[in-house]
Amino acid sequence: MRSIAFLTQKGGTGKTTLAASLAVAAAVSGEKVVALDLDPQGSLARWGERRAAAKCKHRVVVEPLERERLPRLAAILDGLAGVGFTLAIFDIAGADNAAVRLVTDAADLCLLPARPSRLDVEATAATFRAVFLAKRKAAFVLNQCPPNYRSHRASEAAKGLTGLGVLAEPLLSARMDYQDAIAAGLGVSEFSGDGRAAREIAILWQWARAQLADGKAAGVATMPARQAAA
Repeated sequence: MRSIAFLTQKGGTGKTTLAASLAVAAAVSGEKVVALDLDPQGSLARWGERRAAAKCKHRVVVEPLERERLPRLAAILDGLAGVGFTLAIFDIAGADNAAVRLVTDAADLCLLPARPSRLDVEATAATFRAVFLAKRKAAFVLNQCPPNYRSHRASEAAKGLTGLGVLAEPLLSARMDYQDAIAAGLGVSEFSGDGRAAREIAILWQWARAQLADGKAAGVATMPARQAAA
């Protein structure tokens, strides 16, 4: 069983929305997905409730994962694998450093969403340091870019994040399909399968799946020496 963790210390980066849509994209591709909500706000769990009510074709099991259960995370994942799940996706509150550390230690891939702003890049760099110290495979996800993602702001943010480590593909635009889909309990690939947002998430899932399948060090978090020593 493989696992992907979405984490960042900055709010408003679209972490839960991306976790939900990536979970659906994975399910569409044939993965048996469980999405685990560690955020006290419970946004992903509420999305799961709306999804259950919508009776969606593609099954994604969404469950809260209480903080006190985290020391038994390895056993929990083994149990989920034992009943047929192939992929776990974590949505984590970035401010909970203990939870971040425990999930990071267990995750196969950590995805760190950031908007194209200096504040987001700086905040995400702090989260990246924790992932780097855990020696886990990680990548930044540049999210909520202007639809013309060749804009100066997106380009500067991409440059800043690439200077810190790996940048996932593609850059994700600010599109209403993401918000409308999560409000309906759907992923964007279900909400508007031929839309640009759905195509972006499909590419992100293809990229993430390749990272999960590739055990080489090329995808492992890296940090410039001056930052690692800071």
